[in-house]
Amino acid sequence: MTAKDVDGARRDPTDQRRDDMLEAAAQLIAERGFGETRISDVARRVGASPALVIYYFGTKDQLLTAALRFSEDAFYDTCTTLMASAGSIRGRLETIVRLSFEADSSDVGAWGLWFDLWAQAFRHSQVAGDRVELERRWRTTIADVVRVGMEAGEIDPVDADDFAVTWGALLDGLSIQVALQDEMVDADKATEIAMRFAERELALPAAG
Repeated sequence: MTAKDVDGARRDPTDQRRDDMLEAAAQLIAERGFGETRISDVARRVGASPALVIYYFGTKDQLLTAALRFSEDAFYDTCTTLMASAGSIRGRLETIVRLSFEADSSDVGAWGLWFDLWAQAFRHSQVAGDRVELERRWRTTIADVVRVGMEAGEIDPVDADDFAVTWGALLDGLSIQVALQDEMVDADKATEIAMRFAERELALPAAG
């Protein structure tokens, strides 16, 4: 991320400083885990004081969810760009699948962040609320792809929200196996499973 936005206008240095902290936090949590990452570690990586990190984010839990939102924004930016060039509902779904199973799809270790968010959400109500918000974005992205496919006449009417809940959970589970390097579920196998489910539930037209 640079100090200029896409229109060439100068970004507020305060915003850039905050983004630098978020990127550092995302990288550190993905590398070490939430429990082993301290506010002082984030501050040291960006050359700031721990007090300044606390000023921006308040608590370590809030820093975790903010870092995950930062990472997710990168994922969705990439996903939206690639889906825009996909010519069919199948292509858009394949884009989501491919990015879900690529370890470097967001550059900041999104799955490591998600693992820690799920663990914290199990015990902390504030983090649990943040998880619901992030999950809603994930399911909405999937459901919107399905709705566009229906509107274009590519597939017959289905319950887009129901499909999004089920398929989103399937992708989450498969991504865990891929991230943990399960010997039976690599990225290719996960892709095959995910697309087979989508083909069956949406009655997708034949590939190619």
